[in-house]
Amino acid sequence: MAGSSGSSRRRFLKQTAALAAGSMAAPMFVSSHALAAPERPGANDRIGVGFIGCGRRASQIMRLPAQGQIVAAADCDFQRAEKVARRTECKSFKAYRDYRKLLHDKAVDAVVVATPDHWRALNCIHAAQAGKDIYAEKPLTLTIKEGRAIAKAVRKYNRVFQTGSQQRSMTPNRIACEMVRNGVIGKVHTVIGANYPSPWLMNLPGQPVPEGLDWDAWCGPNPVVPFHKEIYVPRGNPGWISVWPWSGGEMTGWGAHGLDQIQWALGADEGGPIEVWSEDGPYKPKTYTAPVSRGEGNALFKNKHRVHFRYPGDVTVKLDTGSGAGGTFIGTKGKIMIARNKFKTDPPELANEPLPSDAIRLYVSTNHMQNWFDCMNSRKRCVADVEIGHRSCTVCHLGNIARWLGRKLKWDPVKEIFPGDDEANQYLDTEKREPYKLPETV
Repeated sequence: MAGSSGSSRRRFLKQTAALAAGSMAAPMFVSSHALAAPERPGANDRIGVGFIGCGRRASQIMRLPAQGQIVAAADCDFQRAEKVARRTECKSFKAYRDYRKLLHDKAVDAVVVATPDHWRALNCIHAAQAGKDIYAEKPLTLTIKEGRAIAKAVRKYNRVFQTGSQQRSMTPNRIACEMVRNGVIGKVHTVIGANYPSPWLMNLPGQPVPEGLDWDAWCGPNPVVPFHKEIYVPRGNPGWISVWPWSGGEMTGWGAHGLDQIQWALGADEGGPIEVWSEDGPYKPKTYTAPVSRGEGNALFKNKHRVHFRYPGDVTVKLDTGSGAGGTFIGTKGKIMIARNKFKTDPPELANEPLPSDAIRLYVSTNHMQNWFDCMNSRKRCVADVEIGHRSCTVCHLGNIARWLGRKLKWDPVKEIFPGDDEANQYLDTEKREPYKLPETV
């Protein structure tokens, strides 16, 4: 990874402006690589994909559909980028330390962004400016303003964007959300989700930086802290997913799955709650000075700091003892529990109730990565489009902010601000160091 620079942004803007100049003849730019053949495509017909970030999660999603081929990878640990070559048959594969150089690679038509949360916004915005389609892991951002900046860039440069919220492509999840949307359990008044932990703080002693790792670049927009392996790994004791300012904790880590399903079922893909509050007063995260297990660090949230959201239509979402990958929806005619790739109704016979002929139908996808490739060819929006990814992640951020402040907050999902609340609005973004600040305009 490397940061933003004025010259790099100008180059990206120049490239995308050139693409936009031809938009009257062709509304959206599609590389020749994206013109898939009906049978298994040959090497020259396949979509060239570059990976930005080559760690744990990236390694889990490198098996691309037949239409795709990994042609490049970038990581601030150059050795990890080089190792990706073993997973691809591309003879011209290139490894980069600086992801911006990957974005200038003409063989790269699209990118998978699997960097830590604090890096994802800058990666995605630069990729959109460079004319690349994007698959970005969840949670999409570290802050609410970052999400809106990504969405603006994706729309401005007509990019196809898939958020890695793969439960949107699981058939049981879609069916269950359709049941909620179509009133099978009656009018929903309450949803119970999991009490996802917020991040805590770490002040660990320094360790030697591993050979080949650019630690300053890994820290990116955040202040540089001493290297420690228990921050560098995503999940360890505890790993960066549990620690601010690299992540929003499990509130964004798992909440981006569960709260996404709640948003989908409630029909709030372009909206969100209008109020949020937390029990037990302000949450003051502990600063750990030695490695600690995630179980120990998260123990505070077992019976405390439960978050509540109020949605339009007088629906209350309470984070308490529900499913971490979904929630329990309570309506006037029954309940439905949505989890990963499954659901359960109470009473059981509700599961067999047919939907009306004019039922609301949701986007059908059964393979999340394939859906991205299909949409790159059709230029349609994906099942977990950028606006969906941003809105679902926003709910997670609202939960953290409510805990940090310890009081009821009004939220305007249209303007994406806390109306008349200067203190709360300070939490919409973080200060970012040079030269890693987001572009002032996208």
